[in-house]
Amino acid sequence: MPHLLFRGVEAEKLGQISQPLVEELAEICTCGTDNFTFECLHTTVVFGGDAISSFSFIQVGWFERGDEVRDYFAEAVTRRVKSLGIPEVEVVFIPYEEKAYYIDGVRCDRL
Repeated sequence: MPHLLFRGVEAEKLGQISQPLVEELAEICTCGTDNFTFECLHTTVVFGGDAISSFSFIQVGWFERGDEVRDYFAEAVTRRVKSLGIPEVEVVFIPYEEKAYYIDGVRCDRL
């Protein structure tokens, strides 16, 4: 279920790494590749009165899997995005709680 929101990464470039990245992340998380969602957000950064290029920032919404898995996950995302020639990558994890996540109106801790 990890949901990755990519900012500062062009959709065409993300497409180049999406398949190997999802396969690597599925192995790290020990789940199927169909559990992942990659979303490329088109944003405009304004600084000093001008529109400038956005830096690479990836937000990962997921159910917490522990420090070791999180570290491997962040390293894999960073390495793959940097392979596109992007010099700096920031990754942030937003942990979901099963009692606060609903699928079709049913809390995940009750499924």
